[in-house]
Amino acid sequence: MPAELPKAHDWQPEHLRLAVDAAGVALWAWNVDTDQLTMDQRGFELWGVPWSELVTFTELSSRIHPADRDRVRSAFAATRATLGAYEIDFRILIGDEVRWIAARGQGEDVGIVGRTMFGIFLDVTGRKQAEEGHELLAGEMSHRVKNLLAIASGLTAITSRSANTTAEMAGELTGRLTALGRAHDLVRPLPNGQGAAALLGDLVSILLAPYDDLGAFKGRIRVAVERLGVSENAATGIAMIIHELATNSMKYGALSQQTGTLDIASVSEADHVVLTWTERGGPSVEAPSQPEGFGSQLVRRSVTSQLGGSIDYNWSEGGLIVTLRIKRNRLT
Repeated sequence: MPAELPKAHDWQPEHLRLAVDAAGVALWAWNVDTDQLTMDQRGFELWGVPWSELVTFTELSSRIHPADRDRVRSAFAATRATLGAYEIDFRILIGDEVRWIAARGQGEDVGIVGRTMFGIFLDVTGRKQAEEGHELLAGEMSHRVKNLLAIASGLTAITSRSANTTAEMAGELTGRLTALGRAHDLVRPLPNGQGAAALLGDLVSILLAPYDDLGAFKGRIRVAVERLGVSENAATGIAMIIHELATNSMKYGALSQQTGTLDIASVSEADHVVLTWTERGGPSVEAPSQPEGFGSQLVRRSVTSQLGGSIDYNWSEGGLIVTLRIKRNRLT
């Protein structure tokens, strides 16, 4: 027959020690008069100090993160007057490593034996790192949503002024917002608060992917650009530029023909990235005689203001060639 479980009142010290070890708990005892502490072996390991019979709270305080030190000292000094259970989380430094510790006990001298109070330390580093990660992600998503709402609001206002009919407005606005959506699907937050980024080639390829399926053969759009990270803000500007150029090509340029091709390549300079948009196999093109429309104005504004660069159009006999010069430090 299986051995019987011990009754609660029959638990032995070794049973309690097994439970404490399983929970990862470090035990401490603090003499409120002498300020001396004693801890079990796990406590000394947690604090990264060599084993000794006694250690003062002042000595342990040297391990506490400078930003938390005064708060922890004040909290421990006030624990005797605290009503009920208390818990305080703080950071300690073990070399270059940062650990989070939770100190727990009873206030108002509950459980005090002689002049000694008892409590526990817990390593809560994993939980704190998870909380920080969640806060970072929530902040990043809030920031991105606010940016997208502001952009959507601005696009709605200016598209309404340039469109002749509600159907035209709906089509243009939907296309621009869809391009933004594809760009932001690709942009992901980087760890340790480093912002968000996507690779330039991936971004351009994804933005142009819907047009690659609209010809006589797949692969008529070729992207060969420098391997370079693009920040969230830069991705928004690039999405608008690529969308407008592709839309015009679908209407009037190489992408309007089943066999038309499009090549996007880059040349690296010290301070700039030069992107060349080359259309071939489309109808003959001519420089527009009318003033720039809203789409062209949007492209020029995005290149100059947001990306700190310039844009040039070459209405060559073989097809349109667009040269985009973008400041490198505006992309990352």
